[in-house]
Amino acid sequence: MRIGLLGFGTVGSAFAEVLAASGNEDVRITHVFNRGVERKRGHERAKFVATGAVWTERVEDVLEAADVDVVVELMGGLDPVEGWLRAALGAGKHVVTANKQLIAYRGAELFALAAEKGVQLLYGAAVAGGVPVIPGIAQGLSGDVITRISGIVNGTCNFILSSMEGGADYGEVLAKAQAAGYAEANPSADVDGFDARAKLCVLARLALHAEIDPEQVPAQTISTISAVDFAYAKELGCTVRQVSRAEIADGVVSASVGPMLVPKTSPIAWSRGTQNMVVTSGRFGGDVVFSGHGAGGHPTAVAVMSDVRAIAEGSVQVRLPAKKMKVVGDVVAPHYLRFVVADEPGIVAAIAGSLAKVGANIDSILQHRGFGGDRLPFVVTTEPCLSSTLKGAVAEMAAMKFMVEPPVCLQMLVVDDRDTD
Repeated sequence: MRIGLLGFGTVGSAFAEVLAASGNEDVRITHVFNRGVERKRGHERAKFVATGAVWTERVEDVLEAADVDVVVELMGGLDPVEGWLRAALGAGKHVVTANKQLIAYRGAELFALAAEKGVQLLYGAAVAGGVPVIPGIAQGLSGDVITRISGIVNGTCNFILSSMEGGADYGEVLAKAQAAGYAEANPSADVDGFDARAKLCVLARLALHAEIDPEQVPAQTISTISAVDFAYAKELGCTVRQVSRAEIADGVVSASVGPMLVPKTSPIAWSRGTQNMVVTSGRFGGDVVFSGHGAGGHPTAVAVMSDVRAIAEGSVQVRLPAKKMKVVGDVVAPHYLRFVVADEPGIVAAIAGSLAKVGANIDSILQHRGFGGDRLPFVVTTEPCLSSTLKGAVAEMAAMKFMVEPPVCLQMLVVDDRDTD
């Protein structure tokens, strides 16, 4: 099995190391493509690439090579990568990729092309790094009817939020994540939920057999979360995590990505650092939990290597049907509303009035002592209602003269102990 490697960055170089450590001399890298390739050729891990391999800045040298059986793409993004992989598949080469954006946005077309050409397109590293959630669902759970997937699929956000749970400041821990290589200089893809949204769509196609447009899935930033939210969450028996969630009912998928209050009794609350966790809920098999390291070069390279070995051993890819489905971002759930106000009489009455207008009922009101009256935080939780029900009320409350900063509205995850017999 001869490999053409697109990208020799963090994951690409780690893959070369993992491949060398496997001791499998029948699988080798024959070509490496990267911009500024001479600099990459001087990388410490370049020693793990077979002597005689072609290092090139021309992607055509890989795509057109007769001695490349599998193209391994570890560069990311949609363009020009999509065109490259179409060319590889069209030339009868297998493809292994870790590119969640490509699979989320262009997967259906690429899978169809791979099937037409009689080759495989594997993407086990696209979600949760080294955690085998994709092959686990495709092979281990394909006999069940999965109705819901939920969990943590962005290690950067989990690192930030679990650090904040321990008392760290958002800005401080974000800078630490950037220094450690967990977050980019522009962290928007992670903290604003776009990375997790693409991964959720990949999982929805596999688990729920639903093709959904990532742009239709609402994503909420974690940047509005502060230390006080963890204090109030603890009082409610919860913590805060970025949760990706999709559920199918009557041919409609409800999906969302964003920070949520998660009960401490949920496995999702137990995840720390860069760990990922995915929970599948099946009609017959019940809940299954996948957990492990979801970020970093080596864990991701393990998943890539596993895909390469599957192709080398002639494994048959499980092809699961999927069809386009409508997506709604609305769910019925309790909600957490955190306000920071300049204290004055009538605040609770005004907030209660806005909620009453949309038919939302207050479940509890929490206020900790020790804060000044000019920036007083307090929390209102609601009884279960649609997220859209609260949207207008939150907008109205944000405009009230005593609000010091915009209200924070989070779903509260409900631990569902449904009987699946």
